[in-house]
Amino acid sequence: MPTVHPHIGRKAGAWLAALALAACQQASPPPATPAPAAPQPSPPMTVAKAIVVPPGVVLPSLDFPPGPLYVCDATGGRSPIDYEPRVETLCRRHPEMGPCQYERNACRAKGGRVYTAKGEEITPAVEAEYDRIVRRVRFQADGAPARR
Repeated sequence: MPTVHPHIGRKAGAWLAALALAACQQASPPPATPAPAAPQPSPPMTVAKAIVVPPGVVLPSLDFPPGPLYVCDATGGRSPIDYEPRVETLCRRHPEMGPCQYERNACRAKGGRVYTAKGEEITPAVEAEYDRIVRRVRFQADGAPARR
């Protein structure tokens, strides 16, 4: 005869075994939720052109060949405009930035004209367009009337 605990009867032992068996079962999966509604398609994005160049101004190509970016054509002849290597890397990507413009303006201050390595001239109109692109504003500290 099987050994049964003296305080527990056969029915109670069966109930305990059934309860232990039920406790070891996996939980039932959660009820299925309805599928979410398909999102409404958003209207197509319109992207404005990054740079709108006014008529009559031709920006030089940004495809610079290896070597100096610009050449200063002054009365003494043509000389390359040399930049520190980090500045040259910046100017190859963003010629409108201040350090690039500073050297070009230094050439013009000596009475020279600035050309790219491909022979395209960087005119004051191009410089003004670069200023407009980066929204650069120049202030005069001495209160003299602005030059045009």
